[in-house]
Amino acid sequence: MADYFLNNILLVYFFYGLSFFSMGLAVFMEAGHSSRLYFARALLPLSLFGIIHGSHEWLEMFLIISSRSNAAAPPIWLSVLRISTLAVSFFLLLQFGLLLIAGRSAKRTLQLALGFAALIYASGLTLLAWRAPDMQTAFVWADIYTRYSLAIPGAAITAWGLILQRRQFKGEGMHRFGNDLLVAAIAFAFYGGIGQLFVSPSGIIPLHAINAEAFMRWVGFPIQVFRASMAAVVAIAIIHSLRVFEEENKRRINELSNAQQAEKIRLDYLRNELFHRTIRAQEDERKRIARELHDETGQTLTAIGMGLKGIIDAIDRDPERATRQTIQLQRLTNSGLDELRGIVSGLHPPQLDDLGLVAAIRSLTSEVQQRYNLPVKVINQLDNLDIPADIRLVLYRIVQEAINNVIRHAHARQVTILLTKTDQQIIINIDDDGEGFDTDLVLRGGPEYQCLGIMGMMERASSVGGKCQVISLPGRGTKVMVEVDLPAERKENERDSSLVSR
Repeated sequence: MADYFLNNILLVYFFYGLSFFSMGLAVFMEAGHSSRLYFARALLPLSLFGIIHGSHEWLEMFLIISSRSNAAAPPIWLSVLRISTLAVSFFLLLQFGLLLIAGRSAKRTLQLALGFAALIYASGLTLLAWRAPDMQTAFVWADIYTRYSLAIPGAAITAWGLILQRRQFKGEGMHRFGNDLLVAAIAFAFYGGIGQLFVSPSGIIPLHAINAEAFMRWVGFPIQVFRASMAAVVAIAIIHSLRVFEEENKRRINELSNAQQAEKIRLDYLRNELFHRTIRAQEDERKRIARELHDETGQTLTAIGMGLKGIIDAIDRDPERATRQTIQLQRLTNSGLDELRGIVSGLHPPQLDDLGLVAAIRSLTSEVQQRYNLPVKVINQLDNLDIPADIRLVLYRIVQEAINNVIRHAHARQVTILLTKTDQQIIINIDDDGEGFDTDLVLRGGPEYQCLGIMGMMERASSVGGKCQVISLPGRGTKVMVEVDLPAERKENERDSSLVSR
């Protein structure tokens, strides 16, 4: 068996390098993956280890081929390159293991540990190069020192780190991927504890007895076969463990889907509740109108009717009395008209159609100031803009609802309404200095939170292709921002007017 592997040692090096190189490429594709698992953030050093160490084994294969065809020693630069790639790859493996162990914290400690390891390695390598009797011996010693000072600790720390990550995988309910990490940890432990322990023969104690030649005598195949086998196990286990990110993505998609479904249910509930409350409000409004018409306008009309009958009876017998009754009826009629105007204004402000949006808002704010002693400042920058009736009504109702919310909930000292426009939009900002509230809690907290007024404003804005946004923080007041696109016809007219003015 030993002769078979020695005769095919190039294939061993090829597959040894291929195992780590393919693992490095696969891991590199997943490095930096967006994940809750810290494992994803530590993959870059592992990917670089696999690529560089696989390249090192192929370089070893090239040197063997070169030595068979040329008896002369390889160039010094090539030997330096081999030792450099070996050291860099195992330093990256050490970094990967430390990252897994340190996790999200102790970044400073991690940097110090890596710096200390690099300092120790560089110092030891310098001392060995100074004590070596010749260049060839120096490279042999450098190879041994690299494996003992970097490879064995790096593999051991990586095995420990993978076991720690396995616990996190299990905590996330991903047991089968945690088992992959356990297999990789065991393989790394054997790869470092045995594969890097048996090195090239040297006169240094105990390497005269524990070396690669002794390993082949004891087990019947070269140490490179063992290293290649462990590399293959590590590669398969690590690559298979990368499927954890696919599983995590599936879970995220399910979580988002469930959240969207829950949000849809909540919005459907709010819409239904808003619809039912709208129906109830309409019925209550009908009852109020009927009651006011019966109690006020109806009684006024009845009194006018009775007064007219009295005038008919008294017009011939007592003309003076008929005149007095006529004057009283005139006053009663004026009073009835005022009552009727109040009812009509409550249903639909006549200023909105006769004088426009700004006048209707000013009339509303004037009534609020008189009734509730709440100062409301209106800043108009619309420049007598001709707004379509449907948009006028929507904007008025949103302003009305926003002011009602301030009166009911905000305990504000002042409200400011700013009406502006751009070339594309009409914009209304309603600011108050009241108590404010947590918008996320109210809008996303569930059906128990009363946000139907806000939902109604948003629904009204969307009905004319606009949007309504509410920004608030506890103790910081509330801002309601409404943006509605200008009709295309209106935009074109304004553009033409601008060209004419130029």
